[in-house]
Amino acid sequence: MDILKLRADTPACAHLIHLNNAGAALMPAPVARVIQDYLALECRIGGYEAADDSELQLQAAYQSVAALLGAQARNIAFTENATSSFIRALSAVPLAPGEIILTTRNDYISNQIQFLSLQQRFGVQILRAPDLPEGGVDPTAMRALIGKHRPKIVCVTHVPTSSGLVQDAQAIGAACRETDTLYLLDACQSVGQMPVDVRELGCDFLSATSRKFLRGPRGAGFLYVSDRVLAAGLEPLYLDMRGADWVAADRYQPAADAKRFENWEFAYALLFGTAEAARYALAVGLPAIQQRIALLSPRLRAGLSALDGVRVLERGARLSSTVTIWVDGWEPAPLVAALRQRGINTSAQFRNYAVFDFDEKGVAGAVRLSPHYYNTEDEIDRTIAAVAELARKR
Repeated sequence: MDILKLRADTPACAHLIHLNNAGAALMPAPVARVIQDYLALECRIGGYEAADDSELQLQAAYQSVAALLGAQARNIAFTENATSSFIRALSAVPLAPGEIILTTRNDYISNQIQFLSLQQRFGVQILRAPDLPEGGVDPTAMRALIGKHRPKIVCVTHVPTSSGLVQDAQAIGAACRETDTLYLLDACQSVGQMPVDVRELGCDFLSATSRKFLRGPRGAGFLYVSDRVLAAGLEPLYLDMRGADWVAADRYQPAADAKRFENWEFAYALLFGTAEAARYALAVGLPAIQQRIALLSPRLRAGLSALDGVRVLERGARLSSTVTIWVDGWEPAPLVAALRQRGINTSAQFRNYAVFDFDEKGVAGAVRLSPHYYNTEDEIDRTIAAVAELARKR
């Protein structure tokens, strides 16, 4: 991995330390250029006309994102963001009163809110599998709950927003396959920082975003839909003219592939930026990216753990890029602002983002630091020094 070249592709590296990749990573120049070029094309010839002229580029976009996930182009739908992907997948599952959604205690805030909304509106039940003592969902308990309760769908967040925990998504997928249970995996925080192969994970749906570790633009996401789901005829609750044809007065025909989960209107520039981000990540190499992160994050975690007044909050047998901390005397938002004044980008997490996680850790939130492969060891050390300085001031 040529770090200097990768940083040259990332101009902001020259003037700031970006450790907010779990929020929105810095786009590499080739991704930004694809977006800008397409917007320029729209300005020159018109929006509809630009889309018509870019049909081959569109087909290549499906192939590029599919390659990122070990899937086929027919299994990919483009959306506005990961939550939109998740909602469309969840809406395809017919849920009756009393039927069970099986999830974990570390699922993303928006997902948890959606489960609660379904419970309130339709009377479905929410069942959350217990965690292991060291953190993260217990796959054995999850398997037992699947066998006992036969949930309508299992929903799991691969890497939560509130910590660096990596859930054992593959073991859960194996349990779901054994019982023919639908499995929806939120891979918003994992795609782009580690290999993610839908065949190995055994998921029926996988939702993801462009802006995080994939290094694509904001306002773009995608959804993987398995052949099993397509063959079963599952479709989102609200289709439009992209996802279905109106073939008779009282009949429509859904698209044969994952496009049934799409809307007709696209931000084409962002879609093409997402595809370019997928190609960029594949060129760098997901195993190499994962290996690089496995050097930087433990260095950050260890350095912060050694500081007085700083508590590193991570739990779990396997950890990702993200490092979350509580600093005595500091609320998360002011600490994020103080670091930003020093040219270090991080993000604030609050209790309502992860009620179970933060309550169990006894904190009201956290500061989230998330290195990526283009960060350097020197940037990690400078960040540790900056946190040490701020901790001493309180």
